[in-house]
Amino acid sequence: MSTAATSPLVEALDAQANALAEAPPALAPARALAREAALAHGVPTTRNERWKYTALRALAARRFEAAAARVDVDLKVIADIPAPRLVIANGRYAPALSDLHGLAEGLRVRLLSEVLRDAPTEAAAWLATDTAATDAAFQQWNGALADEGFVLEVEPGVRVATPLHLVVIGVEDGADRAFHLRHRIALGAGAALTVAKHHLGAGAHRHLLNTVLHVELGEGATLTQARVQREADGATLIQQTQATLGANAHYRRLDLELGGALSRHELDVALAGDGAQLDANGVLLADGRRHLDTRLGIEHRAGNTRCELTWRGLGAQRGRAVFHGGILIAEGADGSNATLSNKNLLLDDGAEIDTQPVLVIHADDVQAAHGATVGRLDDTALFYLRARGVPLPEATAMLTAAFLREPLGVLANEPLEAALAATLDARLASAASARE
Repeated sequence: MSTAATSPLVEALDAQANALAEAPPALAPARALAREAALAHGVPTTRNERWKYTALRALAARRFEAAAARVDVDLKVIADIPAPRLVIANGRYAPALSDLHGLAEGLRVRLLSEVLRDAPTEAAAWLATDTAATDAAFQQWNGALADEGFVLEVEPGVRVATPLHLVVIGVEDGADRAFHLRHRIALGAGAALTVAKHHLGAGAHRHLLNTVLHVELGEGATLTQARVQREADGATLIQQTQATLGANAHYRRLDLELGGALSRHELDVALAGDGAQLDANGVLLADGRRHLDTRLGIEHRAGNTRCELTWRGLGAQRGRAVFHGGILIAEGADGSNATLSNKNLLLDDGAEIDTQPVLVIHADDVQAAHGATVGRLDDTALFYLRARGVPLPEATAMLTAAFLREPLGVLANEPLEAALAATLDARLASAASARE
């Protein structure tokens, strides 16, 4: 194995890739290129600017086994997730947990495993990855190893009213495993879809989940997406979203980072068509020893495009939240409007928050603003509540919940927003109990 920087993690992933060497001929070139790139670049280190605040030394020293056969999952894990839903457990599709009743006509749902088997040439195009990037080894390993995922396609003009729930569950099964999922959501011109993605943990596992999502929105299409990450406390999640928006397309998105030991999400969105719009909000709840890293890369490539980004972070105990909000307004993207707000609360001295807003403008006649803050709860507000008989823990919880709930309104879907607010409140309650 020729590699620039080997490690137990790289060796384990390369062994998994070797097991896929007999892939259909149409897949082999893309798989091989991705594998060689990942081996050449090795695990990213903090010497790389994009990974400056997220050290992977402990992860690189671990070995993971490949996904095994389907596992049993208690139905209670998904009791609050309605149909229609698709479920993947430990990297394998779980038909017993899935329920597609009420699926709208004009919405085509497939599994990546089906496409790999039945249309490998089509799948090969989706597995292509940037082999030149020296800091993208996990995306490259995904191209070499992805064998399951959700593929959603909406026909032009079809507007799907009922949200579709996509569920990925990590299940404790006696071994540390690595799963590589690649998803695709493609909306035709004028189509609309709402998707809720749930990352859940069942048992105290320490799996590695490596995910890539491709989003393609045609002219005038609207995608509303919520992603709720509440994985097991020992889990590691490395995720990348790559989205391309056509003319007048609208992408609404909410990310709730509530679980896992280490979770990194790279959200890269290209506003490629005139009038494309992005509203992307999020919450980072870093308590315990949790490390949450979110990196936004938003590119305004066409005129009259708009993005509004509202992110809130919380650091408690010895947790750490990392946020990079990058916005580029390219030459020729005149009339663009970009806004980024990242505000953060520190509840304990041992917590840490690193935030970096970046705005680069190469066009004329644009409106752009960005800002970031890190601070404590307002003493005046706390005093006001205490003076009215509210105990300090309850006063702290009330102000924290109000602060973190602000981003939820981006979805413009009251039932979904209410469900996510309840999830956030429950998670905040458990975090408050752990601090007492």
